[in-house]
This record gives sequence, structure tokens and C-alpha cells, in this order.
Amino acid sequence: MKSKIAMVTGASSGIGEATAERLATSGYKVYGTSRRGAQAGRRPFDILPLDVTSDESVEAAVGEVLRLHGRIDLLVNNAGFGVAPAAAEESSIDQARAIFDTNFFGIVRMTRAVVPFMRRHGSGRIINIGSVLGFLPMPYMALYSATKHAVAGYSESFDHELRTLGIRVSVVEPAYIKTPFDANVMAPDAPLDEYRELRAALDKRVKEVVEGADGPGVVAETVLKAAIAARPKLRYASGGVAGRLRLLRRFAPAGLVDSGIRKDLRLES
Repeated sequence: MKSKIAMVTGASSGIGEATAERLATSGYKVYGTSRRGAQAGRRPFDILPLDVTSDESVEAAVGEVLRLHGRIDLLVNNAGFGVAPAAAEESSIDQARAIFDTNFFGIVRMTRAVVPFMRRHGSGRIINIGSVLGFLPMPYMALYSATKHAVAGYSESFDHELRTLGIRVSVVEPAYIKTPFDANVMAPDAPLDEYRELRAALDKRVKEVVEGADGPGVVAETVLKAAIAARPKLRYASGGVAGRLRLLRRFAPAGLVDSGIRKDLRLES
């Protein structure tokens, strides 16, 4: 395991930082990335500057790891951000593009940069951090849900393509996680008065739920499980809530799931 080289995007805090630390303590040589580069503090992994929305930045960071080691065995695509609870029509097209550019196309850029070298070695793992919102849409989180649906679809298709080459792709899907995610949440740029009260109430409800949620270590453990599995699965629910939601989505009647979502978020019928 000590010879394995891992890259984890968005590793300056939250899920990315916890994941990079867990992989490092398990024997991986880990390179975390951050748009701001190295931050103060002692970590068991190195930090590289990387903006997943920039082709040049992606090529530079991946090139640096390859220059040092000649290979990348594990890529964890975690970098991303969300939009504060808001109606779908409260985000402009420019904002929608910005969210997809990070949450989805950032994964595409990183994967395209790393896969050729994994193919050359005939092995590798790619783990994309998705969300339960990739299979269970949440009202007033339409754009974020859409990016995570895209991540899930991309991961499943790509896993089929790469499997015969010794490379596997998995998507880890947590529910609410208590992290500094709020620091990377974008407010809607086209707010409407019609949604103001509902938006405020929903924002309060989400913060209540997040306060009692699992910490990022739960996701880090799931990533490690997927990384070292002899036969990795395509999808990994991360945490008890995510596992229950996965079962509900699969087996419960659609009407029951629909009403449950609205009841939990205290939305009128």
C-alpha cells in the first residue's frame, strides 16, 4: 500500500481533508488539492494548488504528481460547491454553468487527465463524491441535484468502459454531512420575492438537520473501503441516513417517497 499514489481534490477542509488524512494514515502517499494552495497547519499529506475549472491548472497539478512518482493509483474527485436552498428559476444560466463547471466538468477534466496514465499501468481507481441527491432529488436544490445526477450517470458509464482495462470507477453518495460546506455555498443570483419566505424557512430547516448529521469521517471511511475493495461496487451509500434513503428510493412506492420528502422539509402539499 505504501507505494500507492492518491490525489484528492478539494482537500483543504471537510470531506476532502478527512479523506486525504484517512488515506494517508492507511499507507497512501496523498496529494490533496485546493484552489488556494497550501494552507497553514500540519497535515499527513501534501497540498497542491488546483482549480478544477481550469484545464491548465488540472494539467499542471496532475503533471507534478506524475513527475514525482510516474503514476497515480487513486483519484478522489471531491471538489465542488452548492447553491443555498432556492427555487430553480432563481439561478441564472451563468450561475448554472458555474455550478456544472465545478461539480461535473471538474470531474471530467480530472478524469481525462489521469486515466491515460492509469491505462498505461493497467490499473487504477477513480472515486467520485456524489450525493443522495444524485438519486433522490431535493426541492429547491435543483441545480445541485442535477450535477450529482450527472456525476452518477458519468461514473456508471465510465466504469463499464474502463473495467476491462483494470480501472474501476465508484461513486460515494452521502446524505447530510456536517462540514464547513456553507463556506462553498453560492447564494442564488436571481432571487424572487415569491420564494423569499419559503427559501428562508427551508434554509433554517436544512441547517437544523446538518447540525445533527454525521461528520466527514464517515465519508472518508467509505472512500477507503471503495479504494481497497477487491471487487469495488459502483455505488456506495455513506452513512446510515444515506443507506436508508437508498432503500426507500429502491423499494418504497414513488408517492410515499414524494410525500415523505415534502413532509420532512415542511412543504405544503
